[in-house]
Amino acid sequence: MLAHLRLTVPRELSEPVRTLLLEHACTTNVTVAEGACLRPEGDLVECDVAREQAGQLLDELDRLGLDESGGIVIMTPTGTPFAAARRLEAAAPGHPDDAVIWESVEAQAESGAVPTVSYLVFLVIAVSLAAVAVITDSAVLVVGAMVVGPEFSAIAAACAGLVLGRWGLVGRSLRLLVLTFAFAIAVVTVLALLATWTGAITAADVTRPRPNTGFIWHPDLWSFVVALLAGAAGALALAVEKTATMVGVFISVTTVPAAGNLALGLAVGEPSEILGSLAQLGANIGSMIVSGTLLLAVVRVAWPWITARSERLLGAQGPATGGGAR
Repeated sequence: MLAHLRLTVPRELSEPVRTLLLEHACTTNVTVAEGACLRPEGDLVECDVAREQAGQLLDELDRLGLDESGGIVIMTPTGTPFAAARRLEAAAPGHPDDAVIWESVEAQAESGAVPTVSYLVFLVIAVSLAAVAVITDSAVLVVGAMVVGPEFSAIAAACAGLVLGRWGLVGRSLRLLVLTFAFAIAVVTVLALLATWTGAITAADVTRPRPNTGFIWHPDLWSFVVALLAGAAGALALAVEKTATMVGVFISVTTVPAAGNLALGLAVGEPSEILGSLAQLGANIGSMIVSGTLLLAVVRVAWPWITARSERLLGAQGPATGGGAR
């Protein structure tokens, strides 16, 4: 698959940008609309580039100063069924599905660290579902709460910030995690208190043996292992833009269920439930940040080398397999 670049190019950069795109070995469909841009004034330049080489091309555009004085928009076509695309994909080292465009990673990370009303509402709903799962001892509801929870976007943003040296992004991500979890737990605690006053919930509902959901507040070795693996998988999914993989990450780690159990523990005043849930929540988030950061660091340093040489094992992408809609 190719990446499509839409560039707003000020007049003083028009010639060097054109030269760069025309001389680059992995670009095609270079088009220029002179004077088409009004703010900033300049030319509209577009091209398609082999996804594996998009990051390198963007670095060169940044060195020209286009990121400061012009505009860069990255788009992914739904299909590129033409011969030149197949030739470019075959010529570029690695596979387009393994390509990492760090500008996109950074943009997604910045988005994941922004506090929004929808993020907060999703988290409150997820923690509420988790609390109901605890009361009913329903493993199905635990999974549902995991899927609804939006917290991994902030965790991934913290990982990306650490690897890219964006300390402000790290701070915003961690602040978002702490404040939104505190808010969601407080809301569910208040709701649980109201339910205990009406008799809908009793302390026994929370403290009784729960064979299907007891694991969400009993951290052990495997809790750490699962969180480490999920953090690595989520970070890789962020890097290569495999959003479908995120669902597997969401239903692997018991961050939201632990928050739901914590809210109930606070409502009924059960110290063991509170401490166990806090330990589970902190261990899961910490483990995911550690493994996600390490994985992104490896991708940052060695991924081009790994993917380029993977063709020796997996086979080079030939023209017959490189084109068409995917």
